[in-house]
Amino acid sequence: MTPLQKEEIYKLRLQGLGYKAIASQLFLSTDSVKSYCKRYHLNGPAEVVELNAEVIKKNQGICLHCNNPIRQKKLGRSKKYCSDACRYTWWNQNQDKRNTNKELIRTYTCQRCGKEGSVYGKTEQKYCSHDCYIKARFWGEDNEI
Repeated sequence: MTPLQKEEIYKLRLQGLGYKAIASQLFLSTDSVKSYCKRYHLNGPAEVVELNAEVIKKNQGICLHCNNPIRQKKLGRSKKYCSDACRYTWWNQNQDKRNTNKELIRTYTCQRCGKEGSVYGKTEQKYCSHDCYIKARFWGEDNEI
């Protein structure tokens, strides 16, 4: 079963389709669709499946961006996204959900050009751009072009 087929099974199951309908639509056996649905808690009536999907999403079992199932490791923090690409896209689309405490936004002055800037998080930023960093690191004060 390909990852695309798995994604389609998930989407069709949330739409309320049964195992046979999904299997015939994706040219798979009914048993493979059933076992996939049981493995990822998509079995039962469609209404229950929708509720299960929301509960699983809250318990970090489904990717917040693409709704694909995530296999969690037994130890460590649970994953919220299936890949880095999903994480980047989700945060780019949901920047309003970021923790915007005033304490986390820090202002700094570029050590080379003196521009004021602000940065989010604990990073100790010294320069306003990569260009300023390169000029300060390798060119020095005397070698301005």
